[in-house]
Amino acid sequence: MDIKARKVVLCSGVRTPIGHISKSLSSMTPEALLKHTIEGLLHKTSLYPHAVDGVIAGWVGQGSSAPNIARIALLQSGLPEKAHAVTVQANCVSGMESICSAARHIIVGEGNLYIAGGTEAMSNFPYLIRGSRALKEIRSKEALKENWATLWDNPRIQITDCIEEGLTDPVELVNMAGTAEICAQMYSIPRESQDEYALESYRRALESEKNGFYDSHIVPVNQEGAKLERDEYPFLREGLVEKPKMMSKAPVMFDSPQFSIKQFYENFGKYIFGKKYVEGQTQATLTLFNSCARSDGAAAVIVASEDRAKDLGLEIIAELKSWAFWGNNPAHMGLSPIYATDMALKRAGMPFAHLDDIELHEAFAATCLSIFKVGKEKYKQNWQEKYDRKQVNPHGGTIALGHPLASTGTRIILNAMYEMKANSKVNTALATACAAGGLGGAVILERYSK
Repeated sequence: MDIKARKVVLCSGVRTPIGHISKSLSSMTPEALLKHTIEGLLHKTSLYPHAVDGVIAGWVGQGSSAPNIARIALLQSGLPEKAHAVTVQANCVSGMESICSAARHIIVGEGNLYIAGGTEAMSNFPYLIRGSRALKEIRSKEALKENWATLWDNPRIQITDCIEEGLTDPVELVNMAGTAEICAQMYSIPRESQDEYALESYRRALESEKNGFYDSHIVPVNQEGAKLERDEYPFLREGLVEKPKMMSKAPVMFDSPQFSIKQFYENFGKYIFGKKYVEGQTQATLTLFNSCARSDGAAAVIVASEDRAKDLGLEIIAELKSWAFWGNNPAHMGLSPIYATDMALKRAGMPFAHLDDIELHEAFAATCLSIFKVGKEKYKQNWQEKYDRKQVNPHGGTIALGHPLASTGTRIILNAMYEMKANSKVNTALATACAAGGLGGAVILERYSK
């Protein structure tokens, strides 16, 4: 191994517009989205394909259609066959992990330049037939077709929606929205506060869409029956910004005749520390409007050693100063950025107060506001003050833009990079996200100086 003290830098990056599930990008596969992004990155920069030592890509909805999707996209994009390719699955921090993995490869001397990012086509998540092929009913496609009508009632065969299954933690048996409601109940985050936070995310995102901030790194899509020039979801929710009172019209997720908030406490109350259900007082809080949307999209960044980036004449935007990943209880997964951020700041030798920009993955308004509260109580980090100053998600976040799972970790890093480029007052930035399974990731960036 050729392990040396190498400065790792982030050069240009791009992403597709984010498409809402089953809408404008629904005809595109995840490998097509990733290929489009890599080609867009090559077109935008002076990077020539043979200089790429590898592609590292996150993909949550992994399947057999594109085994090692990083390799498939690499070859389809005309990158050199010799280049390495790795596909990462770390749930919603996959696109962050891919960038940090590229940095590790550079630090240990395996290569000098990687394209790293993530891709997701939630519109194309499959339905799954699970069972042993020893069963005669599913031994072959012909047997499957012949026995289709009886499969649904066979206790040894399971037909599953991969989106719903994938968004439910198999250890604690709580889905991602449920983890956010747990945080909301535990930290007394009312619905009104969540709606207000979500509404501001829509406002900021729409403003930035219209003033051109995202034009700096979006590569429009016009292929394979898909056409999209800008992020789709903010404009689908533009009416909420125009008529804020509509926020209160959305039904709550965990209080209905089918599943009441009382039943929620019966099932998950063991995770809601310090709180008990009180008849007539306890209120459910989560709605579709204060939660992130399911989405399609891809993103990628050039990760390189400083020397290699200079040799190739690439624009260097930021130095990758430090990173950290941290795990907590899956039922409290939304809090994980707090712990990952603390570790990343310590590794960077940087106090929280010195951060000029924070890009926080908005899985749910409830988790963001819980982070604000716990961060201040546990680490004396004043997230709320920075948010009020528009130093947290100044251009909106995942609630407004959408959440193409593995792409989001890269997307928030792109937000940080291009805020640093656009705003001369931003010299340091944090990108941080939670992920299913109770994982949190945090990356510290510093403005590049020669």
